[in-house]
Amino acid sequence: MKEQAVNCIKCRHFCITWDPAFPNGCRAYGFKSASRPAMMVKKSSGITCLKYEPKASK
Repeated sequence: MKEQAVNCIKCRHFCITWDPAFPNGCRAYGFKSASRPAMMVKKSSGITCLKYEPKASK
């Protein structure tokens, strides 16, 4: 089974921060990063983000 890449932009936990050095944030994990949070989760833990939840459609 191949893992799907997580698109943080479509996740309800993704946020844009005011910090120019760390513009991408994840409310679920509670951190900011320079790259997309899902990439940082994959890089640090070796597994795909488990907190991904799609945004509610309008």
